Amino acid sequence: MLLQRNKLGSVRPPKRCRSDMDNTSTSDIVIINGNSHPDLANMVAERMGIKNGGCSVFHKSNRETIVEISDSVRGKDIYIIQTGTKDANNNIMELLIMAYACKTSSARSIVGVIPYLPYSKQCKMRKRGCIVSKLLAKMMCTSGLTHIITMDLHQKEIQGFFDIPVDNLRASPFLLQYIQESIPDYRNSVIVARNPGVAKKANSYAERLRLGLAVIHGEQKETDADEVDGRYSPPPTSTRQRTTSVSVGVPEHIVKVKPPLTIVGDVSGRIAIMVDDLIDDVQAFVAAAEMLKEHGACKIYVLATHGLLSSDAPRLLEESPIDEIVVTNTIPHEIQKLQCHKIKTIDISILIAEAIRRIHNKESMSYLFRNVTLED
Repeated sequence: MLLQRNKLGSVRPPKRCRSDMDNTSTSDIVIINGNSHPDLANMVAERMGIKNGGCSVFHKSNRETIVEISDSVRGKDIYIIQTGTKDANNNIMELLIMAYACKTSSARSIVGVIPYLPYSKQCKMRKRGCIVSKLLAKMMCTSGLTHIITMDLHQKEIQGFFDIPVDNLRASPFLLQYIQESIPDYRNSVIVARNPGVAKKANSYAERLRLGLAVIHGEQKETDADEVDGRYSPPPTSTRQRTTSVSVGVPEHIVKVKPPLTIVGDVSGRIAIMVDDLIDDVQAFVAAAEMLKEHGACKIYVLATHGLLSSDAPRLLEESPIDEIVVTNTIPHEIQKLQCHKIKTIDISILIAEAIRRIHNKESMSYLFRNVTLED
């Protein structure tokens, strides 16, 4: 790659994004980041050809979060890159305090770049709990954020919790390209949904790749879908009569009985590719992989956008029949990769950089949902 020199003889950084970055006025763009994923923030800033803004985020002895912004942000467009990790609560507080610090310093706009939105799986009412994603959205809007950039939300309806614009980017073009270029004989593959809840996403992959689809269905316990909701509990018995007489009684709920664990579709002699949005607790993936192996799958791949990989997930994956786990770098997982050699990483910083450029130049974002490529 050739380096270009300007009239003064200084070296200009090479072009990173496919679009022409010279047309972007970067003088009023400031990129800052917390402690969740500094490597991703540096990669995005490098691709845009700008310097990462000076922001120091640290914790006092009593665990209070302190934010110090060294550069002036008055009248500038601020982009805060802060993703969710296993330390989700600190990640959230750092983001809120950084946004509020920019708001009180008269920043023109404050965009939160949150590749993995924490608490996104708590977007439904369970038992007598609450919808935590709604609370988090209110907190972010109150802190001063004027725009959100995220990627592959657990449920797209989460965007409706925010009172500000939310751009939900997609990592599927990167994963599809990996399948086509890095999986030998991928035409002999079948896309697998490890439960019926993932069937819609798996079907989307299968249609784009012109491959078959298989769904694992049965009595395997799932973390979210099969929890007993308190609203289905029977009413307490009482000796007091009702104030009104009801001619027709309330019908009882029929107990759900799942069939034995089965695979709907043929995987014998095929390459099984499981797709999902998040890999955290891997026991369900391992159980699905063992069943696929029993039904004759020759190789097993797992592709997901976010690789949280909590607890002993690397060890379980290393000992499982899964041949390869492919995730993007929305969440840092370098330590997990040292524990499990099967984990592969796809860089999506070019997508985030292009999204920031388009928002700053007030260009359409729909292009990113149609023609995402890895051209560099």
